[in-house]
Amino acid sequence: MDLALQVGGIPLHPLLVHAVVVLTPLTAVAVLLTQFWPVARRRLGVVTPLAALAVLALVPITVRAGQELANAIGTPPSVLTHEHYGEMLLPWAAALFVVAAAQWAWFRWRPAPAGGREDGTVRAVTAAFALASVVVAVGITWLLVLVGDSGARAVWGGVAG
Repeated sequence: MDLALQVGGIPLHPLLVHAVVVLTPLTAVAVLLTQFWPVARRRLGVVTPLAALAVLALVPITVRAGQELANAIGTPPSVLTHEHYGEMLLPWAAALFVVAAAQWAWFRWRPAPAGGREDGTVRAVTAAFALASVVVAVGITWLLVLVGDSGARAVWGGVAG
């Protein structure tokens, strides 16, 4: 195993997993709050796209560390399933970042309503962001559950039953 992917002799993958498991759903919730709750939108500001950028950076590092760990311990079918799901996470992390960053920019610089009413284009773009935020938040969270479940089964399957 690559020494760079260890901390104190412990494989880096299980340590990184915890950061991804905590930060990803929190960011997904922040994307939804930003979309649907103006008070949260103002308070979260640029924090949401920055958190999504952190997720986007952590996912490939975690996957690489997992691949190194799999190379060191072998790849039984349960590990292969976990690896398969884990490799699917990067496009979703990229989508989470794109939606979070574009959403932040949109709500920061969207055209002000003329006469107190938004025009049809502004409403359509806002609705598109609503749909994208729900799809990405639900999709990445569901995939994260699949990754985590398959990882737990790979580690504990023989022990817990």
